[in-house]
Amino acid sequence: MIPVGAYTAAQVRAAEEPLLAAGVPLMRRAAAALAEVVADMAPTRMLVLAGAGDNGGDALFAGATPAACGVRVGILRTADRVHGEALAAALAAGAQLVDLESAVAEDPELVLDGMLGIGARGGLRGRARDAVAALLAAASRVVAVDLPSGLDPDDGASDGVVLPATITVTFGAAKAGLSRGDGPRLSGRIVLVELGLALPAPVAEVAVAEIRQG
Repeated sequence: MIPVGAYTAAQVRAAEEPLLAAGVPLMRRAAAALAEVVADMAPTRMLVLAGAGDNGGDALFAGATPAACGVRVGILRTADRVHGEALAAALAAGAQLVDLESAVAEDPELVLDGMLGIGARGGLRGRARDAVAALLAAASRVVAVDLPSGLDPDDGASDGVVLPATITVTFGAAKAGLSRGDGPRLSGRIVLVELGLALPAPVAEVAVAEIRQG
């Protein structure tokens, strides 16, 4: 295990701003690294849980890669609005939109959790909460996008309705919530994807299993 600094959501967003302003394609880089982790797990059936934020976009872009390689990829939208370009890319690659009943019946080998990101606070609501409640009893491996949805990015608090991750792929910097509260129990093996962020002093430390370049 590799000890690395962990940061608050505000610290990470502030570090991302100069790169985004310069046109650096952080989402595409994050999604490419996420797709590599998924490929290493070699699923034949997978489910993308896509929320409204950037994590949903990351998950959809990452889901396009296995779909294009013949993996059966279902997309469950847990919000009315999702990243349009990423959704189009996944559908064009062969992924299919599904409802919750068919998603559960499909018994996916791998679930890509892209429902909420570091901007969210509080527990899951609506379709996202229903999806987790339905999938908690499944034997699927779970890859959390940046952090498990429903886990507070700063203090690691949760209300218990969270899909425990087999692997959490966290982008740019490890989030402080992965090392605090329920974070260690819910995050599984942590893979850090470095994106070249200029970061301040960390607020905590977390042990990651692997560091990749995005």
